[in-house]
Amino acid sequence: MTILIEQSNLGTEENDNKVPCDSDEMKLDGGFLVPENNSYGNSFRDYSAETERKKIVEEFYRLSHINQTYDFVKRMREEYGKLDKVEMSIWECCELLNEVVDDSDPDLDEPQIEHLLQSAEAIRKDYPNEDWLHLTALIHDLGKVLLLPSFGGLPQWAVVGDTFPLGCAFDESIVHHEYFKDNEDYKNPTYNTTNGIYKDGCGLDNVMMSWGHDDYMYLVAKENKTSLPSAALFIIRYHSFYPLHKSGAYKHLMNEEDVENLKWLKIFNKYDLYSKSKVRVDVEKVKPYYLSLIEKYFPPKLRW
Repeated sequence: MTILIEQSNLGTEENDNKVPCDSDEMKLDGGFLVPENNSYGNSFRDYSAETERKKIVEEFYRLSHINQTYDFVKRMREEYGKLDKVEMSIWECCELLNEVVDDSDPDLDEPQIEHLLQSAEAIRKDYPNEDWLHLTALIHDLGKVLLLPSFGGLPQWAVVGDTFPLGCAFDESIVHHEYFKDNEDYKNPTYNTTNGIYKDGCGLDNVMMSWGHDDYMYLVAKENKTSLPSAALFIIRYHSFYPLHKSGAYKHLMNEEDVENLKWLKIFNKYDLYSKSKVRVDVEKVKPYYLSLIEKYFPPKLRW
């Protein structure tokens, strides 16, 4: 099979260690050429484009914005925080994603394992010395296994799509903001102000985000004692938080560590978004490299 990305040469600390990111040295463009259009011939993240997926995506966000409430997320965190669904390795989880297609994504309808490897290989080419970032790209969407029956078979709106804070006002930059009017939190005076229940600079770790694969995979990685750096965990947890890293909303809730980690998230996001393609990656050829990274940063088996 054809590989989209040229391969670079193959080559722990605790997960609260920080990875420095000099914005002058770590250019967001790297050597990666950003394509003009997605696999449907439209601009990336164009939710108004008349494509075969438009109705699916819009209905997804309608359900998400109605049902993602503060109380719902609290229940999900309590339930899935038990990590009692299954025990398996990171790569076993990667293989499960062959069964998953993301209804919220207007740019691609391929199985998720393709997207993970496309993102990881693109980053690996441009940042060959940041192996933690290669692995982060591979695992960032593994939480989408929540869609599968063995993980509870949650509906798409409770697993994928852009994430946003609960407990404060819904920012207008959120995709299909108009559907929040039917969310029970929308008119709750405790939640519908700019800060809501939070304080300026409280830190995103103290903010209740909409439930989905991001928060779940963050929880799995953290509770299974990964040695990935804090920037990796930040990327996993907030890579779908487009109101923040695309529109600049909710920055008043960030603390200093969030500001530093956001630099890495913005680097990652370009590869997460723009490496989506119909061109396939030869899984067996790249698998040994990623297995070596999994062994470096994770235990052999994880609780999910």
